[in-house]
Amino acid sequence: MRKNSFRFIPVIKKEEENPGSVEFQVINFTNKIRKLTSHFELHRKDYLSQRGLRKILGKRQRLLSYLAKKNRIRYKKLINQLNIRESQIR
Repeated sequence: MRKNSFRFIPVIKKEEENPGSVEFQVINFTNKIRKLTSHFELHRKDYLSQRGLRKILGKRQRLLSYLAKKNRIRYKKLINQLNIRESQIR
C-alpha cells in the first residue's frame, strides 16, 4: 500500500467558497495538479494525462498572472497559502 504524497488544500474562508473566484479556481487546479503528480509516480507513461496536466498548469498560470495584475496582495497571499513559486515570466 502506498502513501499519498500530496495533500488537498481545503477552502476555509467564506468568500473563497465562490466557485467563480480566482482563488477558488487556483486552489481547485492546484489540487488537481497534486493529484495528477502523484498519479505519475505509478503511471509514468500516461501521456494523455500528462497533456491534461500541462493544460491545467497553463490555466492556473493564466489565472495567477491575472490576479497578480489586478490585486498583488491577494496574489502574494494565495501563493504563500498554496506554497507555490512566484512566476518568473513578466
